[in-house]
Amino acid sequence: MICPNCNNISFYSLANDYIKCKTCAKKLSLKKIEKDKTIIKEFCEDKNALETSKELELNYKTVKDRFDLFRKKIAIFLEEEYHNSIKDYTEYEEFYYIKEREKKKKRKSLSEAVNIIGFYSNERVYTLLMPKVGNRAFDMEDGFIQYLNWYKIHSKNSHQTKLNLFWKYLETNLRKYKGIDEDNFFFYLKEYEFKFNYPKEEQIIILNKLFFHN
Repeated sequence: MICPNCNNISFYSLANDYIKCKTCAKKLSLKKIEKDKTIIKEFCEDKNALETSKELELNYKTVKDRFDLFRKKIAIFLEEEYHNSIKDYTEYEEFYYIKEREKKKKRKSLSEAVNIIGFYSNERVYTLLMPKVGNRAFDMEDGFIQYLNWYKIHSKNSHQTKLNLFWKYLETNLRKYKGIDEDNFFFYLKEYEFKFNYPKEEQIIILNKLFFHN
């Protein structure tokens, strides 16, 4: 156990499953720590907040607040990873995420699509949100597809990387939500970038470190 306040590893044992840091005197609840570790595990197993709250018999808002905090910490972690790790910009592809209700319309508006560019480097996918293309509508059978064919940005070898797999993975997982507020889309994008790049056990280790020690 490491103190999240000062990174000390020595504690006094107190009553009622509490411990106190020997350096900064911060008190920590062992029960709360174990609860948060269990919520992290459920998050990394791709359970949603409602499923987790029912399974662990916890208040839904408590779990949802934790999930939102995890996503924010993951986003910061991945932004740092992007700036510190990406070395090669030769494999990239632009992607338009269109909500399920928009896909059902005969005429689709690119103004409703979320524009993302993905990079593949060091055997990992990195994503950036791009500005929207503007308020223009296209038929799926004609202008919309033509626009994507002519204007979508991609490298010559992007089809040989895991970028296409990631786009499918992202769409499949976002389909589980009835709707994601546009202001929060970035955090869900980063959640699935994280889950795509790291195996589950590594996700748990990283997220525990981000949550308890940052």
